[in-house]
Amino acid sequence: VQLQASGGGLVQAGGSLRLSCAASERTFGDYSVGWFRQAPGKEREFVGAITYTGRTTGYADSVKGRIAISRDNAKNVVYLQMSSLKPEDTAVYFCAAPAARYYYAENMPFDFWGQGTQVTVSS
Repeated sequence: VQLQASGGGLVQAGGSLRLSCAASERTFGDYSVGWFRQAPGKEREFVGAITYTGRTTGYADSVKGRIAISRDNAKNVVYLQMSSLKPEDTAVYFCAAPAARYYYAENMPFDFWGQGTQVTVSS
């Protein structure tokens, strides 16, 4: 699965941004998708994930209540809607998928990674 994250940019604190994760494969809807971020000098951090059906989502405590992940399998796209952004949300955001289709589990491994998109939140 080849993934491409997009939609990043510069936004003021308190603002909103929607990131997209797109794939060209018609089977993209068979895969759960996770979002991660990595800030300069920090380790990559899990942000949230969505099942292949889109019916279940999970979020990191650090962003819970401020983000929402959704997907449109007809368009092969997964979205990360972020609101009430803070300067500490500044990072490169990545989307990823596990190797297994029809699979979702807490702490599941992610095998396919897309290029990230930069999100910068100014104070």
